[in-house]
Formats: sequence, structure tokens, C-alpha cells
Amino acid sequence: MQIQIERAVLSSIFFDPERLDMLEGLLTPEDFSYTPNKNIFFAMLELHRTDRPIDEEFVLKLSTKVRPITQEELLNVLTTSPISDVKAYANEIRDAAIKRKLHSFATKIQESTSDSNTSTQEIMDYLQSELYKITNVHESRDFRNAKEITQATMEYIEAMKKRGNHLLIGVDTGFVSLNKMTTGFSGGDLIIVAARPAMGKTALVLNMAQKALDTGRGVAFFSLEMPAEQLMLRMLAAKTSIALQNLRVGNLQDDEWENLSHAMDIMCKAPLFIDDNSILTIHQLRAKLRRIKSRNPEIGLAVIDYLQLMSGANNKDRHQEVSEISRGLKMIARELEIPIIALSQLNRSLEARSDRRPILSDLRESGSIEQDADIILFVYRDAVYKLKDEKEKEEAAKKEGKEYKSDFVVKNEETAEIIIGKQRNGPTGVVKLMFQKHCTRFVDASETSPSLEVVYEQMADNTQTKFTPPQDDKVEAPII
Repeated sequence: MQIQIERAVLSSIFFDPERLDMLEGLLTPEDFSYTPNKNIFFAMLELHRTDRPIDEEFVLKLSTKVRPITQEELLNVLTTSPISDVKAYANEIRDAAIKRKLHSFATKIQESTSDSNTSTQEIMDYLQSELYKITNVHESRDFRNAKEITQATMEYIEAMKKRGNHLLIGVDTGFVSLNKMTTGFSGGDLIIVAARPAMGKTALVLNMAQKALDTGRGVAFFSLEMPAEQLMLRMLAAKTSIALQNLRVGNLQDDEWENLSHAMDIMCKAPLFIDDNSILTIHQLRAKLRRIKSRNPEIGLAVIDYLQLMSGANNKDRHQEVSEISRGLKMIARELEIPIIALSQLNRSLEARSDRRPILSDLRESGSIEQDADIILFVYRDAVYKLKDEKEKEEAAKKEGKEYKSDFVVKNEETAEIIIGKQRNGPTGVVKLMFQKHCTRFVDASETSPSLEVVYEQMADNTQTKFTPPQDDKVEAPII
């Protein structure tokens, strides 16, 4: 019965070769149970991809070079009546193939659990990987020859040309200037966003995640440092331009409540998924991402905040653990074909330098982070260090019984540098952004920001405190 269904599908392709366009993404040669049928379908795919006729003569001619097919086997297919609903029959073939793979999977479970030299975690990871491949109907491929790769590359270039030479080919970062440098984050990329504390790296990736959501992509966010509610507060502050401090205490005006309600309605429908468990291993992350991706195919970005808080699978040296984690993240990104952004801390030693701008060697427990990452972004705000230096000078003066007057002015909007320390497929350099502290939001330096006069008027109304409107943007703002 199964062989006849397979022959009916193949016969229908001979009758109408255009049907192969639909079936190519649905079936693989390995889905056919009968070897001759498998070989015929393989020949059809090869002919289709090289724009040659799919007929008896060409199939037989090609079979002598690749997979053998006899005239008798081909005749069995040609004499089978073609069908109109070929997709329904193709689904039957695919379902039968999945059942065969599951049967084989059951055998793998028995074999793997009987191996006393393999840990339980390694066995679970292996079995989850195999099950993911089955449920997502991924074909296990061998070497790809130069001809196939060249053709695929040309198709990619032509597809990019049809887009009108658009610079953005990956996930939108949310910043025009960063998009120009990176062309967006591509599927399979591991992006490291690193900075010292208080530089705003979490705010930056939340802004990126919001842009992904705004463009219809789903986001899986693993937060090991703060609960999901705090992340949502930050996202709402950035989305509504309402000061984060006011959101945290619920001190809002009527129009702000309306603005917040509208933003929350939008966020309620967003494909955003947050895991805020404080303990996470690379194996757990892989399993969770596979599950959420299989249930929600629209997920196009994953974020880990942050890498050094993840636990290793075994009691290894910490450098080895971090290397295992970074390598695992890269493999997951490739497997799921989505970009993964992982936040990372930097070594404190950089603060002893005169120029505190980060470099690659500042990555904490770097191990293979630098090697595995496709893009490494450093977040740097000079104003953070200037404020710190001024406070230290003031404390030193107090200890000596002296008065210290600083001419440094804290601004609500500060210049930020996104330093591209590494980019596997593009240039390195510096992108200038503006950081709006009151709502924890980064914007392009050329982007018109909300009026600070308006911000301070709102804060004055909310706190019943007299504020002086900014003069040339030089006003002491509260640090949030």
C-alpha cells in the first residue's frame, strides 16, 4: 500500500513536473520507504534544480551517474495512475517516514540508556536533539558539492538583488547606524553584547528585542539576573517614553495612564516569551529553545542575560565551562537558524586604564567567547566614568576637609558608543547612539528625541517638585 502511494506521487510529477515546486519543501528522498522510489525522487530533484526536463529518458540517464534505477522500476511508476490531490498523498508519505524515524528513535533510547559511561544529562541532550530533528523534518545532509553551493549562493545573491540592494538582510537591530554596519543580525549568528555594569547593556538588548517584536518576529528572552516584571517595566518605559521611576511607583498622569494602557494592549499580543529562572545550563537552554521554537515558529531572536550567570553541565574549570557555554550557544543558533544575543560582563581591569573603552581581551573568562562569536558589541558611555571620577574627587576632598566644586553636569540624554570589536562578515568600528536615561532607551544619534522640557514638566507635575527647564541641555537629572 505504501509503495503504491509513493508511486502515485511520482507518477503525478511525471504527468505535471510543476508539482515538484510544492513537493520539494515537503518531502526528501529519505522519506520514501522503497529504495527505487527514493532514487527516482532524488533524480527528479536533481533535474529540477538544474532546469532539465523531468521525463523517463532524463531520469534514466541521470540514474547511471548517481543512484541506479532500472527500466522495470521506472515502468512501475509510469503505469501508476496520477492523482489530483498530490499534497494529501505526500503528507501520507511524510507521516509514515516520521513514524519510521520514531520507531528507530525508540531503539536509540534503549541503546543510549544502557551506556554506563555517558551521563544522564548528555543522554537527554542527545535524545532531545534527535527528537527535534524528527519533529522538524530536518534532513541529515552529507558533503555538499561545489556546484550545489555555487547555485545556492547565486540564488541568494539574486534574491538580495530583488530586494533593491537593501542593506538590511538580517533581524533589524532597531538602529539605522548599526544596521548599516552589520546589515542586521543573521540566522545562526552569535552576538555578544559586553560592557561593565551600569553601561546599559540590558537596556540595549531590550530595545533590540522590542524592534524585533515590532517587525513581527518572536523573541525568547532568558533573564538570569532580574524577574520578568522588571524587564517588562523597562520595555514599557522605552515604548511609552514614561520615566521608569514613575512607572515603578505608579505615579502617572491621566494621559500617561492612557498611553500605558495602549502600550500594554500591544505588548499583551506580542510573541514575547521570558524565562526568568536564575539557574540555567546550556543543556536546559537548548531544550527550552527547541520546545518554544517548535511551538512558536515565528521566534526569530533569542537573548541571554547574561552568559556568565549560566551554569556548566559538569564541575569543570570555570573557563572551560564558559567555553562550553559559548560554543553551545553558537551551535544552537545554527541549529535553530536564529540569531542569539548573549550579554557578557567585562574584566574590572579595564577601569585602571586611561582609555576605558573596552577591547576584546577585556571579555571576562573569554575562553572561546571571542572565537565563537560572529559579532561582539561593546557598550561604552563616557559620562558613567566621569560621574564616578567626580564622586571620588568629592569624597577625597571631604576626607581632607576641603570643599570640592565640580563643573560636571549630569544630563538626561548622553552619548553612547557601540564599539564593534569583532564582526565575522563585516567591518569593525564605532556607532554613536544617544541614551535617554529616564526611559532606559537608546536611539540613533540623529533621531529627534522627546523634548527634555516636556520630560521635566511631567516629572515636576508628578513629584510636585519645582524643576527648572533645561538650559542648553545642561541640567542635573536624577540617575535612574
